[in-house]
Amino acid sequence: MKAISVTDNRWPSQIWNSAHRLADVPAIGLANLVPPGARAVIVSPHPGDEVIANGGLLQVLAHHGHPLQLISISDGSASHPGSQVWPKRRLSVFRPQESAEALRRLGLPLHSLKWIRGGFTDSALAEREQQLLPFITRYLRPDDVVFSTWRHDGNPDHEAVGRATAKAAAAAGAQFHEVPIWAWHWAPREEHQIPWERARKLRLDTWTVARKRHAAHAYASQLQGEPEIGLEPSLSPVLLERLRMPYEIILM
Repeated sequence: MKAISVTDNRWPSQIWNSAHRLADVPAIGLANLVPPGARAVIVSPHPGDEVIANGGLLQVLAHHGHPLQLISISDGSASHPGSQVWPKRRLSVFRPQESAEALRRLGLPLHSLKWIRGGFTDSALAEREQQLLPFITRYLRPDDVVFSTWRHDGNPDHEAVGRATAKAAAAAGAQFHEVPIWAWHWAPREEHQIPWERARKLRLDTWTVARKRHAAHAYASQLQGEPEIGLEPSLSPVLLERLRMPYEIILM
């Protein structure tokens, strides 16, 4: 699958397709990111964040036989406030099913994958941040390499989980890395807020990129907006287009 050019003007100008410094981000090999034999732990605020942020990384880790643990903090049931089509009760059942299908599309070994579901209420995670810390800490080990959302991503849930995970990793003695999600869709004038000196680029081959995009489309509830109540789709066309980029960006 061909990566979109950063000069392509079919999409609004955002950091992901306009930042001049993206091209200069140094590459990192998997062995330098996650040492051989180390367990990788992905902590996601909402169902789907593990794929949008780390879908390529997850495939590469699984391919190289790394033990994996996923921690989904919330069930994502508050993603459609006021919706009659996707009420909370339906989403609380449907979104875990979407996540399982997405991980299957990535080729992850679901029969042996360790997957912790926190059941916290999304859209209110900042209010529960003090409870998130002990919850996450109990699942971490000193030799883990832990990934979560960037602490300055511009989304309150992402930032709260990032902060709690950073503290939990420090308490456990584990390595911690951050992954921006919404920050890539800021306007180009905000480019200076990205800590480029910490950024590293994990390159992905064509098939890995294709599987990541295919997995993202498993989240049917997030692909649909409801204009009649003012809800835009969480997985907008421009966000899905960004997933064509042939790398993951990780903040070390």
